[in-house]
Amino acid sequence: MTYRIICAGESRSFPEGHAFVEAARDDAAARVYIGVDAGRTFVGDADSSWKVSHAPFVAIELGHECLADYTADSAQADLKGGAAPNVFGFARFKLGDASPSNLIELVKPAQANAAALEQAKAAFEAAGFMVAVCGDFPGRIVDRLVRPYYNAALRRLDEKLASATDLDMTLRLGLGYPEGPIALLERTGLQHHYEVTQALYEALGDTAYAPARRAQVAYRRAKENAQ
Repeated sequence: MTYRIICAGESRSFPEGHAFVEAARDDAAARVYIGVDAGRTFVGDADSSWKVSHAPFVAIELGHECLADYTADSAQADLKGGAAPNVFGFARFKLGDASPSNLIELVKPAQANAAALEQAKAAFEAAGFMVAVCGDFPGRIVDRLVRPYYNAALRRLDEKLASATDLDMTLRLGLGYPEGPIALLERTGLQHHYEVTQALYEALGDTAYAPARRAQVAYRRAKENAQ
């Protein structure tokens, strides 16, 4: 399956060159929007003369927002009343400053076209990605699963249950984790953990996502240093 890449600012999923981007063709009918402004760029294209329904599939890079933020309210006729069945969101999991993983989370609309979904999935898999398909909810699968765990570890550290070294060692030796949560967050950036958990907390209202104190402090310090 061929596809065209539309770049719309810096891409979180593809900060550097990758086989998926290099395999794109300018004359392909399928479209993949990447970058921080991917969603808004798609909306602008969908409101123009380009027909979304003519594409085999469309994939829009997402952050923590819903796919429907860009598809549900477009003026394009085939988008009225809900998301087009051939338009999907995607995110390549990335933990803070670490390199992006090999996991692509593919977000499908409520009424997805099965053939279009398979083509989008196959396009990512052809570039060597593992693809997990999920529904259209705020946040991505991995973040919604692991961020409360990271918050809990940070809060136990604040409560002085144990030192950071002992907390990490307990989880590594007791549960077989390759790296403890405190060391992992410090390596990849506590400020990034704050940004993700704050977005999820605002979207979902679940206190499990409320940023832990240490993440709040790290975020404020990062902002001050950037000024």
